Amino acid sequence: QVQLVESGGGLVQPGGSLRLACTSSGFTLAHYGIGWFRQAPGKERERVGCITGRDTNTYYEDSLKGRFTISRDNAENTVYLQMNGLKPEDTAVYYCARRTSYSCSMNVRAFDSWGQGTQVTVSS
Repeated sequence: QVQLVESGGGLVQPGGSLRLACTSSGFTLAHYGIGWFRQAPGKERERVGCITGRDTNTYYEDSLKGRFTISRDNAENTVYLQMNGLKPEDTAVYYCARRTSYSCSMNVRAFDSWGQGTQVTVSS
């Protein structure tokens, strides 16, 4: 059974950092493009970034470049989202998702499996 699980969310003060993790069961993360998305209350799900399978190229939403970094640990079968300089507007539920191939996409519809999400709250 294909399953994705996010972890690492929580409450953090503005300017702080969090590292989210995405692990899988039923498949190997390194064989697929893995995306991160987020959804704030009352808003549509938006893209954060993506890491390709095989060669680990990364892509980010322009507004998040320089603050967010995606990486993968093949030995741990885990994809990470490092978030620095967090702002209140980063508050959202963060999801990881699996592409249907090793390539990346920033289109929500290009992902066929999703985790349950992890809450990130940035507040003083």
